[in-house]
Amino acid sequence: MSDEQKSKDRSVLYVSAGIALVFVAFSIILPSQMAKAANGVLAFLTTNFGWLYLMSVFIFTVVIFIIALSRFGNIKLGADDEKPEFTTFQWFTMLFGGGMGIGMVFWAIAEPMTHYMSPPVGQPGTPQAMHDAMRIVFNDFGFHVWIIYAVCGLALAYFQYRKGLPCLISSAFYPILGDRIYGPIGKTIDIIAVFATIFGVATSLGLGAAQIATGIQYIWGITATPGMTAVIIAIMTAIFTLATVSGLHKAMQAVADVKVWLSIGFMVFIFLFGGMVFILNTFTHTFGDYIQNFMGQSLWMGNIEWTKAWPIFYRAWYIAWAAFVGQFIARVSRGRTIREFILASVFLPAGFCLIWIAIYGGAAFNLDALSHGAIQAAVKTDISTALFATLQHLPLYVITAPLAIVLIIASFAGAANSATYVLSMFTSGGDQNPSKKLCGFWGIAQGAITIMLVLVGGTAAIKTLQTASIAAAFPFMLIMLVMCYSIYKALREEKV
Repeated sequence: MSDEQKSKDRSVLYVSAGIALVFVAFSIILPSQMAKAANGVLAFLTTNFGWLYLMSVFIFTVVIFIIALSRFGNIKLGADDEKPEFTTFQWFTMLFGGGMGIGMVFWAIAEPMTHYMSPPVGQPGTPQAMHDAMRIVFNDFGFHVWIIYAVCGLALAYFQYRKGLPCLISSAFYPILGDRIYGPIGKTIDIIAVFATIFGVATSLGLGAAQIATGIQYIWGITATPGMTAVIIAIMTAIFTLATVSGLHKAMQAVADVKVWLSIGFMVFIFLFGGMVFILNTFTHTFGDYIQNFMGQSLWMGNIEWTKAWPIFYRAWYIAWAAFVGQFIARVSRGRTIREFILASVFLPAGFCLIWIAIYGGAAFNLDALSHGAIQAAVKTDISTALFATLQHLPLYVITAPLAIVLIIASFAGAANSATYVLSMFTSGGDQNPSKKLCGFWGIAQGAITIMLVLVGGTAAIKTLQTASIAAAFPFMLIMLVMCYSIYKALREEKV
């Protein structure tokens, strides 16, 4: 198939858009039935295949580090004589930036406090429950996340920059399918990747908007209605869509800079005033426990219902994000060796995430004890207020609370901009410069899906989005397992 034919082929776009449209239509016309069906799918997948989500990520872990430490680690992601496009410092900065997502802002306090109050095993409210809660969150936001992204990123970078294939997920299967990647099988793979990305991003958009709405209510007393949440989603959608369509690289760099500096500023501020010694003690103990129990907790299913609600959901959510985050880390890593790519893209962002959680979670536990359970009470009332309840017990709340809302918006805008670009690329035959119309379509589509569901079903509709992301991640997880074999098969043919 010629390049011109590929560029004119819009089947992935039409089918992907059609699936999204059908999902939204049914959610609007039959909201309760759709929610019931979504919950049925969730129950079926997590009950019967929950083990496979955990086992798959374990397999990704083994495969990715075997490749990194083998002779294949010396292979360039590009031509043999190609130099990295970015300096080491720039590369590290972008990888660090990739670790700062909206999920980190939302859950860094809310999740450890939740597990502290309702642990999967043991008694709640004890020092042991606190350390277990922090270890659990390390497990959910630590190395596993970036191992998932590294698998997809390695496939995209290798076949895109080393083999000159289109910037599509299906390209990773060329060693198995050959030119059939341009046919129905390859297009099905790309459609699944697009579908998973749409609902993975929509879930984060819904969570972020809900956190902003409840934050506004918490700070200024303005009721957080579904209508307000929809308006916030519309504003966030307009920001990242206009940035993507207009190609305002300087503007997007400004957003990224705001996110980075605000994130660092909040970390330093919370560390200094949230109890430095307590945070350092908690981090030291928890990190050691996390490393010591890494293998066991990766596959732990001692409490099935709890495992389905937390580790399995997180694995599915990250798999849903793998296509576009993988493309991001692939793009900034061109010219690096496979070993450099894997070790840096796993350990640098994961390390940043662990420090973030240690500071936010540790400070929350310290301030909760000093305030006699005030943060626990806030989380019980509304989990979205966890960050604001913590900031309220620190100095300069009148300044930090509004800045927290800015941080949430900036954190999502950067990720959504990348997702919109990658969706446009995946639905235009792998074109690295997709049209502005296509970028605009996917930007608006992501926001519209979330707004319509929230208006019809309220904030409870976000649960439907979460369920959809898990459902979409299941077939993509199977694709990623086959992808591991395809990568290995291609690497064996390299002369190293």
